[in-house]
Amino acid sequence: MDFKPLITLLAIVNPLAIVPFFIHYTQGFSSAQRKRTILIASFSAFAVIATCAIIGLQVLEFFNISLASFQVGGGLLLMTAALAMLNAQPAEAKTTQGEVDDASARASIAVVPLTIPLLTGPASMSTVVIYADQAETFLQHAALVGYGVVIGVATAVCFTLAKPISRALGQTGINVMTRLMGLILAALAVEVMAAGLTKLFPALSG
Repeated sequence: MDFKPLITLLAIVNPLAIVPFFIHYTQGFSSAQRKRTILIASFSAFAVIATCAIIGLQVLEFFNISLASFQVGGGLLLMTAALAMLNAQPAEAKTTQGEVDDASARASIAVVPLTIPLLTGPASMSTVVIYADQAETFLQHAALVGYGVVIGVATAVCFTLAKPISRALGQTGINVMTRLMGLILAALAVEVMAAGLTKLFPALSG
């Protein structure tokens, strides 16, 4: 079984890097509210990945977008995410301070912004669609959905252990982890873009 999609998704989603955001958003929450937020965020991350794996290609067909073009665009998104992570910023974090403050005031911040865009944004969605196209059997498609379960579980574990993780790693440790995942993601982004460009311009394959 090919675990490259799982490694790529873990590098992009990187729930460890979202721990500081989770702590910020859930300040003042009761234990029950925090548990509910963790449950909803974890399930939402799984739901986004599973949905992209199941109907992502149909969405592309509806808008008449070729997979090769989507691979190049997705690869560029991955590279952008990787560069952000190399600067120790979460791959999918695109919120402004105003959005942060507004989200903190909502009854539930589990879906927005914790799941979208902090955990699963355009880069992770495009990655799942690209790997869904490469899946040739039902088992491979099922594996992609299963990887969504792994992402959901990893998110739940990181958020549940948010405070101990934050104390143990410190901001420096989280930054180092984020940069390491960013380096891996940059290499994977090059592969995705190269595959798309080769399909668009066959001459590049020699």
